[in-house]
Amino acid sequence: MSVRAIPAAEAIARLADFDAVIDARSEAEYAEDHLPHAVNWPSLDNAQRHEVGTLYKQVSSFEARKRGAALVAANIARHIEREVMDKPKDWKPLVYCWRGGQRSGSLSLVLGQIGFQVHLVEGGYKAFRGALLAELPALVNRLQYRVVCGPTGSGKTRLLQALQAAGAQVLDLEALASHRSSVLGLIPGQPQPTQKRFDTLVWDTLRGFDPARPVYVESESRKVGNVAVPEALIEAMRASPCLRLDLPEDERVQLLLEDYDFFSRDRDLFCQRLEALTQLRGREQVHAWQQQVRAGEIEPVVRELLVKHYDPGYAGSTQRNFRQFGEAKPIAPRNRTPQAMSELAQELVAD
Repeated sequence: MSVRAIPAAEAIARLADFDAVIDARSEAEYAEDHLPHAVNWPSLDNAQRHEVGTLYKQVSSFEARKRGAALVAANIARHIEREVMDKPKDWKPLVYCWRGGQRSGSLSLVLGQIGFQVHLVEGGYKAFRGALLAELPALVNRLQYRVVCGPTGSGKTRLLQALQAAGAQVLDLEALASHRSSVLGLIPGQPQPTQKRFDTLVWDTLRGFDPARPVYVESESRKVGNVAVPEALIEAMRASPCLRLDLPEDERVQLLLEDYDFFSRDRDLFCQRLEALTQLRGREQVHAWQQQVRAGEIEPVVRELLVKHYDPGYAGSTQRNFRQFGEAKPIAPRNRTPQAMSELAQELVAD
């Protein structure tokens, strides 16, 4: 048998050494967060975990362990049949569960008895989470950032995408958060990750960057929808050099109509999201916008949202939060199109 327990920090440093990373927790635990590239082989699925937990509370720990053992054994047998039969002898998996205990231990035992070189994360996901949070500040601070600033609709996300396509290092926090970082920024059909999952996605992205090259990032607030940007990262961003992206108002309006086209297609959704502005803009103003939206007057509403809601606080907020914004280098694409953003990105990369 070949099963070796390793500390979470070592597992993190050696992730690329393993042929598979296996999460033995339930589907719900896996969905909340998991190690990068992990696959889910539940030793107990959601319903089974609930069943065993109920037995533990209502009958006895002994009866719960017996039932749990039967379920775990059957599940591991299915995983072996489905996933392992084609694996060579030198296949090397990393296995973990919540605290590195019974669930991952049972799977590791069977895989080790087969003859595979199995590594088990000491302390499981809980230890991984602790190691990640401990490592994040150092990961953040080894990098140099270029913060893309600009009012709503100026094309910051389009520029980041163009920069990435041009070979630059890009940290797209809105993409990782599945949110466009405004009161209207929820993306239909794309639920946001949990805070733990967002932290892991940010950490995993940061550790792939070369410290010798700049990382481009948008001037986000502390929260992107319902998830918070890690404290060390937001502080580093706010202390970094800025780029000021300028685009004329008409171009900004058209860009927003393109990027938020789902609001034009689903007017009820647009009206529903506008409700969130009631406290800031008043019931009368929001009701007027909703009436215009229902009448198909989308463009005038978007323009007013820019002028009355987004723009007034933008300059002051950015100046207040991003210390080098006053010395920001102005950049301007010839228009809002992806081609124009690509040309600007090429200039920045070559600079």
